[in-house]
Amino acid sequence: MPNWGYSITSLDTERTVKASGRELRISHKDAREVCSTIKGMKLEKAKVFLQEVILKRKPVPFRRHKKHVGHRRGLQKAYAGRYPINASKKIFEVLENAEVNAEYNGFDRERLRIIHAAAYPGMKIRRYIPRAFGRTTPYFKTLCHVELVLEEVEES
Repeated sequence: MPNWGYSITSLDTERTVKASGRELRISHKDAREVCSTIKGMKLEKAKVFLQEVILKRKPVPFRRHKKHVGHRRGLQKAYAGRYPINASKKIFEVLENAEVNAEYNGFDRERLRIIHAAAYPGMKIRRYIPRAFGRTTPYFKTLCHVELVLEEVEES
């Protein structure tokens, strides 16, 4: 079993909790946009947002990977958006894992905030389609790693 590291270091283990999803079969570009959207949100707000995206009620603003992406109603500070359902489902599962880790460590669910959300490409699954005249055509699937870190904030 590999020993996975995190892209964020120097965390206060008394106030933070981590969760990760490794080798997920989702688009790393969609996952990056979803992670950048939920970063900084409270736990409950992020869960509601992801459920709205899964039901196609709220779009995710695409800021980097926005070529040939259409306009969506209800976006602020962005003009392009999509409904990345598969990426939202998997990130929602990782978020629930982080919530369970926080409850196990004795944190209050109401005061948890996402301080780090990252998605980056993993390994490639290489496959080939046989074609005419003895040739083949490759098609590759890039897997994705997702990391979430929650922090318990003080009430203001």
